[in-house]
Amino acid sequence: MEIRKMYFMDCHLAGRQYHDADEVWDELKVGTVLSLERDKENRHDANAVAVMYKKADEEEPYLIGYIPREDNEAIANFLEMGWTDIFECRISRINPEAHPENQVHLTIKIKRKKG
Repeated sequence: MEIRKMYFMDCHLAGRQYHDADEVWDELKVGTVLSLERDKENRHDANAVAVMYKKADEEEPYLIGYIPREDNEAIANFLEMGWTDIFECRISRINPEAHPENQVHLTIKIKRKKG
């Protein structure tokens, strides 16, 4: 049997309250697919990895937060090396009653290379 995805890590969505998450909050559900983008311009974190949500009917994605600083170095390195589509990031838990730093949890998997 061929493995299609391999577990990589779980983490919370950092900085959600400072970005665009509130604009798309009603659309964020468990299982929602998000994308990861390297943010080299981030002056607060040299390894910043942005978590993006894209509405199907809109061109530009929403920056909803970041991979936490303590968890982002390996992902940043993969993205820097050109592996921009290696990760699958999904919302694994949402708790609107929690502190903003703990409201959204993510599961990141490594996808099998196609071809």
